Amino acid sequence: MDTQPAFPVLVCLRLLLAVLPLPGQDLLKHDHQLSSPLTSYLRLNEGLWLLENNINPYMGGAFHHSPLLLSLFSTIVPPLPIIWAVSDAIGAWALLRIWRARQGLSPQKGSRSNAENLIVSVYLLNPYLLLPSLALSTSTFENTLTLLALMFASEGKVSSALLAIAFTVHLAPSSILLLLPILMVLVSSPVSYLASPRPFHGNLKRIPILFGEFTLYWLVLVGAACIMAGGSWDWVRASWGASLTLPDLTPNPGLWWYFFTEMFDHFRPFFLMVFSVHLVIYILPICIKFQHDPLYAAFLLVGVLGTFKAYLTLADPGLFLSMMSLFPEVYGYLRHPIVTTLLHLHAALLLPLQHVLWVSEGRGNANFYYAASLVMGMAGGAGLV
Repeated sequence: MDTQPAFPVLVCLRLLLAVLPLPGQDLLKHDHQLSSPLTSYLRLNEGLWLLENNINPYMGGAFHHSPLLLSLFSTIVPPLPIIWAVSDAIGAWALLRIWRARQGLSPQKGSRSNAENLIVSVYLLNPYLLLPSLALSTSTFENTLTLLALMFASEGKVSSALLAIAFTVHLAPSSILLLLPILMVLVSSPVSYLASPRPFHGNLKRIPILFGEFTLYWLVLVGAACIMAGGSWDWVRASWGASLTLPDLTPNPGLWWYFFTEMFDHFRPFFLMVFSVHLVIYILPICIKFQHDPLYAAFLLVGVLGTFKAYLTLADPGLFLSMMSLFPEVYGYLRHPIVTTLLHLHAALLLPLQHVLWVSEGRGNANFYYAASLVMGMAGGAGLV
């Protein structure tokens, strides 16, 4: 594998961070901006302890991880920080391979340009991705699987791409938004046509067949999860259902938690439906508008998830910001680059400050933290438009 000089250096630094005892790492694990109830390392450890003591982890309301992760860390490998570092390295490698496929270069031999060094750097040095990884949030695995699915789709590896996106959807059901653009990449090309748009030229008749293959992989994963959960379906309500019903209103950088904290119970089902459907309505318009470049459509839908996801962490907008390096042709057409950068900078400063004041010190209230979350939402929206 021909990689850029920056890649092995940054991977070594990331592995070093994983093996060295870092001051304040326990504080990162408790930070609500870096991990949610669905991705928390502490919740994962609690589930592993319950499983070791023959207690169903899904009986209570604290554990929301997939049985696949539970089985992985209980029988194959322990949840060591080195695994998160390796996942980051794989994600950076996948992002680099996507760039090469988009530029029409060989996957094994790149151009040794500064652009490839930049792509690797913006992933491994992105604080929105590095800090959740140091906090051992499982959102790191979700991002890596997303990039692997896009990488395999860009390289025309059908089964590998569909299996990767099936894993991603299993771990994070909201990732279903990315299925259609990945199918479009598989039947067309990842090469950019943003400068000269043209109608979609892929074979649409293949999409139902590919969707059937994806469904098969997804059903196999569901069956495996049920077997690992001892034949029980409790995990479906606790894991997937949490994204739809929002049972845990732990504060996060997203837009859902405060709204439903203030919501009257008899309005809650209606607005849960509205917020969930709001995510879905972006799929067709974006895929139709950018039918000439489905990889760019997938990038925009990653941005939608990084703004409006139910249990948002910094890893979600972090993936969107890192993927922006794949599309240098749009830099000249950004509408408000300075405003968007300043919004992200303000959010990066306000979120930890308001988190400490409210959660740690008890000197503020939820309004202050939610105001910072709104700034983050504005930054995500500005990045999209």
